[in-house]
Amino acid sequence: MNRNDANSPWAGSAAGQPFVHEGDGVLTMHFDGAAVQSSMNPARPLELLLDYSRIMMGALLFVPEPASIGMIGLGGGSLVKYCHHHLHGARITVAEISPDVIALRDRFRIPSDDERLEVLCVDGADWVAQHDETFDLLMVDGFDIGGQASALCTQRFYDDCFSALTPNGILAINMHACDALHGAYIGRVRSSFANSVSVVATEDRVNEIVFAARGDRFRLSEKQLHQRACALEQRLDLTFRWLARALVEGRRREFAPPVRESSRHTRMDDD
Repeated sequence: MNRNDANSPWAGSAAGQPFVHEGDGVLTMHFDGAAVQSSMNPARPLELLLDYSRIMMGALLFVPEPASIGMIGLGGGSLVKYCHHHLHGARITVAEISPDVIALRDRFRIPSDDERLEVLCVDGADWVAQHDETFDLLMVDGFDIGGQASALCTQRFYDDCFSALTPNGILAINMHACDALHGAYIGRVRSSFANSVSVVATEDRVNEIVFAARGDRFRLSEKQLHQRACALEQRLDLTFRWLARALVEGRRREFAPPVRESSRHTRMDDD
């Protein structure tokens, strides 16, 4: 079914404009008929349905009690709702470029602005560059009809993200693994963060979550990560231990010595 089909749930919506579809008990936001931008179960609006959103919350392994959270990209507000509900000590500021996305916040049961939450209709790249305050946690989930927003993939943007963090702050980015420039984007993050980067793929390998640390928060042992994961599971309605294991495995792959040519083949001597 496509946008031009009169029976389509999004028939008549302008190209690139967000629209909502409800089916099988799930509310979804789209920019086109192909990709789901956000999902919500109206019966459990705080539940993180999409794999990538659960992985992004893994940033709490490195900053368990953030006092300040910045977000670029509102979407259906899954991350905003989760953080607002569970992280009572955090002040959350969201930058969303599309007023049409913000207009759907009530449909997705995103809380109204209060002393702990502010949603701004601004360009995320400009906002992070000009923002005076710094964040313990910065989460980037900025997509449009073309995929990852190009302004959120530049070297300057990642440099600005580094500057927008507190000395021990963490950056979490949702990236589309099928983007032709995906490897280049990760390389830019590594350049901005002096290679203090860890990457975890979603189960379907469509998305990768890139974590980057300004300070030394990644210098946790396997035991420390496991302990933090267990502690977070006592507080939050998420499973963190598998993510801790994935981060450890990623670290091992990252720092494994290259396979020597002589070890790849069995040498056969002539008789």
